[in-house]
Amino acid sequence: MEMTEAGRLALPYAEQMFQLGDELESLLRSQPDEQQLLLRIGVADVVPKSIVYRLIAPTMDLAEPIRITCREDKLERLLADLAIQRLDLVISDSPMPPHLDIKGYSQKLGECGVTFFATREVAERVGSDFPQCLHGAPLLIPGQETVVRGRLMRWFAEQKIQPRIIGEFDDSALMKAFGKSGSGIFVAPSVIADEVQSQYGVQVIGQTDSVTESFYAITVERKVRHPGVVAIAESARNQLFTDAG
Repeated sequence: MEMTEAGRLALPYAEQMFQLGDELESLLRSQPDEQQLLLRIGVADVVPKSIVYRLIAPTMDLAEPIRITCREDKLERLLADLAIQRLDLVISDSPMPPHLDIKGYSQKLGECGVTFFATREVAERVGSDFPQCLHGAPLLIPGQETVVRGRLMRWFAEQKIQPRIIGEFDDSALMKAFGKSGSGIFVAPSVIADEVQSQYGVQVIGQTDSVTESFYAITVERKVRHPGVVAIAESARNQLFTDAG
């Protein structure tokens, strides 16, 4: 059977129609179910991803189906979007900054101490006399935009410890990657210590509760009504950081 001239002329248009139909079907499938409640979360880029995952995970188990969208950015840009209701929630390592002319309320989700990690080879070199073993030791630290950075430096001064700082990182995952390679000792929230050891193949040098990392949920409502935000706050206070303590 041969295609007629009219058929040959129509074929490209038919193929285009089928392609558009497939694209439309894909687009419709990607749209949120009308029965799903949308939860738009902004995450400050200095918050460790493992902490973010543990905070958000309880929203997946609610009886009411929720679809989450997560966006990472600098805190001030996220708060600007929160103010115009492009976000329902911002997760940060600090409460609402007082100098911003934005209406918002901070809920402290919890806090925990910090743990120091290193590869076995680095750990053997520095020894086990914590925290004095940190004096002169190669150290990877969180960047200046993180709250914990200042707390660490004050604690070092109090302990009369001067580590050899060889790297500063706003991205905690990148810091851990350098630590995994044996570049130096690094820190992480104690609540994820087991996960850090197994994921990066490192061991604990020591732990202190004198330096803490805190995490906050910032919303435009004083009394939170969104079930997803409620689930995040309740799980953090009743399980995640309770277990850490």
